[in-house]
Order: sequence, then structure tokens, then C-alpha cells
Amino acid sequence: MDNLTHSFAGWIIGQAGLKTKSRKGLAALILGANAPDIDVFFGKASWEPLAMHRGFTHGLVGGVIILPLLLTGLLLLLDRWQVARGTRFRSGLAMRPGWLLALAYIGTLTHPLLDMLTTYSVQLYSPLSTAWYHVDALFIIDAVLWTVLSLAIAWSRMREKQGREWRRVPQAAIAFALAYIGLNIVISEQAKSAVLARLDGPQPDAIFASPAPVRFWERGLIWRQGRGIGRAYYDPLRGGLISVGPHGRDNLDDRAVIAAARDPKLKSFVGWSTMMTAEVEHKGCTATVTFGDARYGERAARRTFLRQSTVRTC
Repeated sequence: MDNLTHSFAGWIIGQAGLKTKSRKGLAALILGANAPDIDVFFGKASWEPLAMHRGFTHGLVGGVIILPLLLTGLLLLLDRWQVARGTRFRSGLAMRPGWLLALAYIGTLTHPLLDMLTTYSVQLYSPLSTAWYHVDALFIIDAVLWTVLSLAIAWSRMREKQGREWRRVPQAAIAFALAYIGLNIVISEQAKSAVLARLDGPQPDAIFASPAPVRFWERGLIWRQGRGIGRAYYDPLRGGLISVGPHGRDNLDDRAVIAAARDPKLKSFVGWSTMMTAEVEHKGCTATVTFGDARYGERAARRTFLRQSTVRTC
């Protein structure tokens, strides 16, 4: 998910009442909700360290254990510095380190769970496992969640400033968000089941159901069956499965592709791509191999996920 949605997730939990548990409690929730994305700074740009992004820092047994401890320590140091300077806190709350740590954990935990709802996937058990997990429930920027969470937060803050009850609206928004996510999980599973029922031969090695950016109920499906790549479109409001058909081959058994995949510069991409495809262009004694990911092969962002390597063939 995008960082605005992650911020809303931490914020809405705080506005539901948990921010009153400790001074800097809301900061712990919001910063914790964004903390796992610190891995984008491990490389030159956010697209380069693909094997690391959504890896260790997003793992339930990796980053989710470590990051809240670091965040809590930094917030405690900041609070101590402010107290030493005689800062007066408008919230009037006491500093409760135990609660602050708990809120940092809650905020951080929301991050991989939200990211797992997209097709980009998460290494949920990193560093113990490099397996990628995905639920395919939400587009990476979900307009419905943006709208509901932001309005609930704004309404709650307004009522809080007026001295009125301010927790119920965020609590209702959280319940709605959970129900909305559950509905989208059901739609994705129905879409996958519809495709599997139409396929002949062995079961797909991998299958993804990508939600549409705005029309959240639609799904674009992509799967690998052997060396073949298939695509389909699913819309429950138009009768279910609209089209099913082959899209091409992944070409991963080509000798030039096998050689190019060993390029150290592609290690991150190869480790991240769960639906890798390749196109080969031969010229004399060399072959230029362009790697992509079928999950993003028909979108404007396709170029972002392309990598090239040139190998000798003679």
C-alpha cells in the first residue's frame, strides 16, 4: 500500500482511542505504520532493492520485532530532551513507556498486513523464509480506504476539539475497512476459482488476481501454467469471468535467458519477481534479454519493472 494509507491506518487506530494511552502514542502508531518502508533507502532508489523491499523489514519475525524497539527508543529520547527543555505538552498525557512500545508494535504490524493485501507480495517470515505471500484484495492505492479513513479522522478530530465524543466514528470506520477488505478477499478468491475451473491440464504454478484501481470489484487475472502465461478478466457485476486466454510464454527455459538470469545485477529482481518473463533479441554472437514481471506487463508502470542483460551466445 502507499504510505498515505499506512499513515491513515496508524492514525485511525489512534483516533479510535489508543492515542490516549501514552504521550507520543499517536506518533508511535503513525511512524510505526510507516517504519517497515525504511528498506527503500537500502539502495539507490526505491525500485532497485526489490529483493529487500517488503523483505526483512516487513517480516513478522524480522523487522516487525526490531523496528518498534528502535522507534520507541527514539521517541523516549525525544521526550526526555523535550522535558529537559521545559516543553509543555498540550495533550496533558503522561509518558508510559510500556504503552508506547505496545502502540509502536501495533502500528508496525499494520504495515505488512496491509502490504500483503496487494499483488506486490510480502516476505512475511523473513529472514527465516524468502517465500512471498499475497492475498490480492486491494489495489496498491485504494480510493475507498483513502476516503473513508480520511473523513473519519477529520470528523473525529473536529469533535475532539469541540469537546464532544470522538472515538465512535473512527471505530466504525475501522469496522467498515475490515468488512471492505473481507469482501475484496472473497471476490479475488471467486475470480481465481472461476479461472481454475476453466483450465485444462496441470494447476497453475502461480496465480494473481489484481484489483482495478477504482472499480475495486473487477479483477485482472494472470497465471503461469508450465511455461505458458495466461490472462483473464473477472467482473462479478457482469456475470463473472469475461475472458480467458493464453498470453504467451515466459521463455525462462531459453539458454540465453538462463545465462542472463545469473547476472549479479539482476539478483534482486530475480529474487523478487514471482511471475518473471523474458524476451530475447539475438544479434550476432550476443543476445539481449529483457526481463519483466507478468503481474505488471500491461500497465503504464511496466517500464519500471524491466531489467536487461546481454550475454554471449557463440
